[in-house]
Amino acid sequence: MKKYFLLGGLLLAACNPAAETIAPMDAPAEAPAEAAPADASDTETALKTLTGEPPVIIAHRGASGLYPEHTLKAYQVAIDQGADFIEPDLVMTKDGVLVANHDGYLSDTTNIADHEEFADRKSVRKTPLGDKEDWWSDDFTLAELKTLNAIQRVEGRPQDYNDQFRIATFDEIIDLVEENAAQGRKVGLHIEAKWPSNFSAAGLDMVDPILNTIEERGLVEAGIPIFIQCFEPDFLAKVAAKSDLTLVQNLVGPPYAALLGLDMNLEDIPTAGVGAHKAMILTPEGGTTDFVERAHALGKIVHVYTVRDDEPAEGFASAEEELKVLIEAGVDGIWTDYPETAVIVRKDYE
Repeated sequence: MKKYFLLGGLLLAACNPAAETIAPMDAPAEAPAEAAPADASDTETALKTLTGEPPVIIAHRGASGLYPEHTLKAYQVAIDQGADFIEPDLVMTKDGVLVANHDGYLSDTTNIADHEEFADRKSVRKTPLGDKEDWWSDDFTLAELKTLNAIQRVEGRPQDYNDQFRIATFDEIIDLVEENAAQGRKVGLHIEAKWPSNFSAAGLDMVDPILNTIEERGLVEAGIPIFIQCFEPDFLAKVAAKSDLTLVQNLVGPPYAALLGLDMNLEDIPTAGVGAHKAMILTPEGGTTDFVERAHALGKIVHVYTVRDDEPAEGFASAEEELKVLIEAGVDGIWTDYPETAVIVRKDYE
């Protein structure tokens, strides 16, 4: 079993992204209720989302269960499968360009280890959970990163598409969104800023580049739905001071919450939304906690991460079962590596 490596407010998946064990942030006051079997015939009453509508489906790094994550191919397949949002995790290059990559480091998602010309760029950086040696995006220009090929990070997922796609820039992702909108397939952007404090320390502020790109590309005027999410509260506070976009504070449970400065109460979170690890909502017995109910009582939307067909949550026989319980718990959005499965399950609640 592979372990998660958390880095400066972002999840650094050092390996299998579905193998983490994270406890709920806040234990419910009462024993969790057992989830009743989902039955489409019982969904005539309004759902428990804030709007009463089914949750939005967020393609986590695109259709990343099928194609190398954060590639234009993975995003396009997710759009074709009916996702409401695609999720670009943004990091920065040495020359200040926003590119999509889950982490600040490059070894898990590219073939950089095969590039002998970059061997001497490998370096050790300090992280909240210890030192990590790797190649880091802000040590490379965009031109250099464009020489790398994307690979599938998760063993057991299709490896047939390795070395076929390149790292995508934020502008290229927006191009894709606009092209699909022009064809009548409007999809939103659920943007995550990855480890912004690291880039700020290197003189690469992320706030203005993200907001300026959104403004210059006219995304709000074009009606493209946008969320901005981050694990770092300070980054979101800076965005809030300059923008009215809907913000999502990502959360993680013990033991990582304290290490990352995320050991906070729902009542103290200023953003309109929270991004909750599913262990905060689902119990190992197949039931749910009161997390969604408490967040909704504060008027906060709840997006939950991450549902994976190839590794359901503990206590669930399949991702379909997991999705049904999450939908019936009232989550407002679901991150998933397999958007097609989530879209199919959601149809029973539309």
